[in-house]
Amino acid sequence: MPTPLEVRLQTLENSLQQAGITYQSLSPMADTGLAHDHVWMHRHGDDWVARLPKQSQMDLAPADNLAYEAACYERASQGGHVPRLHGTLPVSDALPRGGLLVDAIDGRLAQLPEDLPCIADTLASLHQLPLPAHPAPLLAPADPWQAMCEEVSRQAEWLEKADLSGAVISRVRDELNALPVTLPDAERCLISFDTHPGNFLMTAEGRAILVDLEKCRYGLPGIDLAHTSLYTSTTWDINSQAVLTLDEVVAFYQRWQARMAKSPSAETLVACRRATWLWSLTWCAKWRAQHLHTQDTAHRGQDWSAELTDAAVIEHVRDRVEHYLSLPIIERVHSELKHLQTAL
Repeated sequence: MPTPLEVRLQTLENSLQQAGITYQSLSPMADTGLAHDHVWMHRHGDDWVARLPKQSQMDLAPADNLAYEAACYERASQGGHVPRLHGTLPVSDALPRGGLLVDAIDGRLAQLPEDLPCIADTLASLHQLPLPAHPAPLLAPADPWQAMCEEVSRQAEWLEKADLSGAVISRVRDELNALPVTLPDAERCLISFDTHPGNFLMTAEGRAILVDLEKCRYGLPGIDLAHTSLYTSTTWDINSQAVLTLDEVVAFYQRWQARMAKSPSAETLVACRRATWLWSLTWCAKWRAQHLHTQDTAHRGQDWSAELTDAAVIEHVRDRVEHYLSLPIIERVHSELKHLQTAL
């Protein structure tokens, strides 16, 4: 009886053969995330990685999600710090969410704080890309701040469904109420929206490559800066955890500002940091409420069921979710936000 992994590899082999794509061998990569399986494709000269979606974090139907992810790589790789897209494998009975074929990156996981300057350079290369005339299929809200606040507000509906204490819910809602209605300088650019440090690989040449793109949109660059350096991001990945000091966070922002032709105000950057933190907290509440649901066999959109992911990964996510939704950690991040605006 073949194992699930063996079935997955045979399915990928068949799909590659039907697409006329050649390779030498396939090596499954460790299951470290909630959204994709990854398989290293050994080839003559240039290795690729097959990214096989487990779900859509954008809550899209399979074909739409595949097109969205492909657009993320096509747009972001123009900055030179993202793997190139080589093709897609169509949605089929065998691959119910299809697959993407991208450059394999030979590198190590980013380590903080030492790799923060290189990560800042990578983000600047992304954020300075010109806006396209036609941004679709990527999200491009006319008011990116309002769109961010609305997304956080929708996720916040899960707070009361996640079996959290009244004290935690109250503190999170206090932070939500502290978000400004408008920002003075909310200019759009291409952002990743998922730049936690575990998504960067460092090459031998010292370049930081952002390898995981599926949520790109035209939004506020402060969201990416926050997602890279918030406590809820730097302590997320099991292999690259770090707790940054305020001085290290400030130096990271200043490095990015030095690489940009124009920077948002400190007020806007800190507002984006608060909103990104609240997006993470409300996502944690959503995951806490949903992850024990049964797998969605119709493959319709988001699916946080534990059946899709290695048990050790689920346990790690559960540990992080409980940690971030604890009152001491909420107060810790709140305190940092108070001090950051005056330091920038």
